[in-house]
Amino acid sequence: MKPVLIRLHASDNVAVVGNEGGLAAGTVVDGGPTLRERVPQAHKLALVDLPAGSEVRRYGVVIGRTTRDVPAGGWVHERVLQMPAAPPLAGLPMPTADSARPPALPLLPPLESHYFDGYRNADGSVGTRNLLAITTTVQCVAGVLDHALARIRRELLPQYRQVDGVVGIEHAYGCGVAIDAPDAAIPIRTLRHIALNPNFGGEVMVLSLGCEKLQPERLLPPGSIAIGGQVRLQDDKHVGFASMVDSIMSTAQAHLQRLNERRRVRVPAAELVVGVQCGGSDAFSGITANPAVGHCSDLLVRAGATVLFSEVTEVRDAVDQLTRRAATPQVAQRIIEEMAWYDAYLARGGADRSANTTPGNKAGGLSNIVEKAMGSIVKSGTAPIVGVVAPGERVLTRGLNYAATPASDFICGTLQLAAGMNLHVFTTGRGTPYGLAECPVVKVATRSELARRWHDLMDLDAGPIADGTASVEQMGRALFELLLQVASGRRTWAEQHGLANALVLFNPAPVT
Repeated sequence: MKPVLIRLHASDNVAVVGNEGGLAAGTVVDGGPTLRERVPQAHKLALVDLPAGSEVRRYGVVIGRTTRDVPAGGWVHERVLQMPAAPPLAGLPMPTADSARPPALPLLPPLESHYFDGYRNADGSVGTRNLLAITTTVQCVAGVLDHALARIRRELLPQYRQVDGVVGIEHAYGCGVAIDAPDAAIPIRTLRHIALNPNFGGEVMVLSLGCEKLQPERLLPPGSIAIGGQVRLQDDKHVGFASMVDSIMSTAQAHLQRLNERRRVRVPAAELVVGVQCGGSDAFSGITANPAVGHCSDLLVRAGATVLFSEVTEVRDAVDQLTRRAATPQVAQRIIEEMAWYDAYLARGGADRSANTTPGNKAGGLSNIVEKAMGSIVKSGTAPIVGVVAPGERVLTRGLNYAATPASDFICGTLQLAAGMNLHVFTTGRGTPYGLAECPVVKVATRSELARRWHDLMDLDAGPIADGTASVEQMGRALFELLLQVASGRRTWAEQHGLANALVLFNPAPVT
């Protein structure tokens, strides 16, 4: 077996092993070192002798210093690396004046004549799915809602073939919380904006209890709840459990009748709002899948679409790249403000960004958050960053936006839904069955071995980039075309299997 080593930058003094099964001790690398020990696939191999205290460079940046001598051909992993401190938030490269793009970035030419078949909403937004969403105000109603959802799917949905499904916006919020605390605004606006997601067609149906702190009038803007679109379980008309469920069923049927009249229409690709995220990452994430997503992101931006990239701790170590790409000084300053807020949030909990990396990340060759961040940020492509979306807010500017979220798959996905995401791209190297009921999720495998093994869970295999049988540009274009198909109704593997993770609110406010 010929050794396959992947080196991403001329200054890198380590390379990633590309061979499935890794490389054995004694393997001779043409023009390189002889392996001193077995190095697993996706893990790093020292290309030169690295005495204790040496800088280890990958992606052209220092990802750590060795804590002991590592000979050329040795295995470089998290146990022999000391992670550098987080970069300061002062003295970062900043745009000097308002402009359409930072001078250092290439001008991306428009990409025209690309369309998908979507559902046009009254507010001008476009859905990729036609879903009835039942928004809840408090966790107390979750059990009743689950029972009603089962009946709706069984008894009503077969009558309304143009409706793709029904989802319950269930959460652990609404009461027993300090609802007037400053940070309580985050979960409240998150729930509000999820209810207004374009995949729900403007049909806001609300299920409340009655005595909770988060009353429907506080949750949703005036006029957004249609007449007769609210069910309150404590109303006197509800005598027993069955009448509660019947009330939900009858209210849902009225919504379903309207949704069933909708039809897909041809719309420009500019109507897409695509959230990009990674989970179960490995060292191939930054080599194959994420660069392909980055190229796809550039294509989407060129087509006039909106792209959301996120995960504060997974871009914190590349903050200089973000401010350098900001379209205006104001955008750069907003990036810094979100990073500073999150630094303080972590510090209050006695944690820092190093808590991000998981055992699976490390087993997949990612030694620390610095290395992970450099591979994560490439999902954003090369376009200027035109806006910053605070947690729970809606995106307001077309183009590439930084949506400040935690790195948790579930919280990030929830906040991207609140921002207005109507299509989701999720890359993985270790593998995850992640899915969302509210939005189609296209999963991209970083390795062909994973794509073969999870053949009915991964929607796209980016592994050919690693073995040279496909380029990043070819795979990014393939993903772009796939997204247009999924937006037009093609079902992802997660949708076919009915895989949907729970929505998880980001709630830094106190609980009483």
